[in-house]
Amino acid sequence: MPTRPAGRSRPARPARSRRFLPQPRTVPGSPAGPLPGPAGQDVPVRLLVTLALLVAIGPFAVDMYLPTFPGLASDLSTSAAHVQLTLTTFMLGMATGQLVLGPLSDRLGRRRLLLAGTLVTFAAGVVCALSPSIAVLVVARLVQGFAGAAGVVIGRAVVADLATGRAAARAFSTLGVIGGVAPVVAPLLGGLVAGHGGWRGIFGVTALAALVMAVAAWFAVPETLPRERRHSGGVRDVLVTCRAVLSRRGYVGYVGTLVLVFATVFSYVSASPFVLQNVVGLSQGTFSLVFAANAVGIAAGGAVSTRALRRRSPVQVLTAGVLLQLVCAAGLFTAVVALDAWTPAVLVLLWFNVFSCGLIFGNATALAADEVRFASGTGSALQGALQFTVGALVSPLVGLAGEHSAVPMVTVMLGCTAAAALVLFTVARPATAARLAAVEAPAKG
Repeated sequence: MPTRPAGRSRPARPARSRRFLPQPRTVPGSPAGPLPGPAGQDVPVRLLVTLALLVAIGPFAVDMYLPTFPGLASDLSTSAAHVQLTLTTFMLGMATGQLVLGPLSDRLGRRRLLLAGTLVTFAAGVVCALSPSIAVLVVARLVQGFAGAAGVVIGRAVVADLATGRAAARAFSTLGVIGGVAPVVAPLLGGLVAGHGGWRGIFGVTALAALVMAVAAWFAVPETLPRERRHSGGVRDVLVTCRAVLSRRGYVGYVGTLVLVFATVFSYVSASPFVLQNVVGLSQGTFSLVFAANAVGIAAGGAVSTRALRRRSPVQVLTAGVLLQLVCAAGLFTAVVALDAWTPAVLVLLWFNVFSCGLIFGNATALAADEVRFASGTGSALQGALQFTVGALVSPLVGLAGEHSAVPMVTVMLGCTAAAALVLFTVARPATAARLAAVEAPAKG
């Protein structure tokens, strides 16, 4: 963005849709390049809350109707496998939608695509609620997932447009907490709604939520990608941009770390109803309390991350979070596999394992976004697609030993966490070293 020369009169006020936003700092002569360092203005609270809720639409639509699977199969006279297909197609739509809408937003801008996607999500939700057959529901879920990807992928891109350094890390921590809490809370809310309206009521609620968010986005989300920073070209140029993003070793390292940690959340959400009730012996009410406590754990981790960023860099907080999760996952694996012991201490380890996600999500996302600021939408798209793809692949693994064993869950959690640490300390090592050197340089001076 060109700067105002000294002595000139103040230029005309920008259009209303952008006047309250912090403008991205750029390197002279390179409109898309961010200035290095931790400085940066915070994203406005109203905008950040709206984006966080838009990001949560996807996870809520995935998990909220899980408690109604038996009733859904009965009402539509179909099999459990066909009901499971409604979840698979949604995940496929969500992954594909991010791959398409992210790069497209780099070309067309953020606001129009976000509004269109949210409105289509509302329409698809209405069709889901009124579906007369499983075939209609499967198709509607595919469309709902594709359109719902707009809120997830463009929400992150908007933050990347506006904030850098620690300001971006604080904003992404908020988005990460919402994204991490949503899969944990959604089944609980789904159970409450299902008691009054069944599976159709749940889809009605998700449709209404999408409509409310479309209205909120209309008033709160401006266009954050000016025309001079947009990409041009066709499919070939999109592929070239994707290749450029994936060629950044730091981006691959930080996204790989994030995706593998996110897989631990998916494995926990998928297995915990069986593990905590069938293995540990918790009642349904106690299980709900433990489940809710772990949701609070992710939020607490995000709050600690935001506070820690006042004195520490995002890469330092991320590293601490990965190491904490590795210790907790190793403790869980040892207690369950080697000692076959479920004690209150094990539940505490599980809580801190989830807590560490709050330290990881936002900082890994901010660091990855900073590596590819020249194509924020594409970077956000690839990250989101990988998250949902890996989550879909991991979920079935935790049930390999049946409903009465916790071994698959803790094994997957330890394996994913160990892999995340390996990726962070090898693939992302050069980028991490450079960032740590930048943090230490002012102190030495």
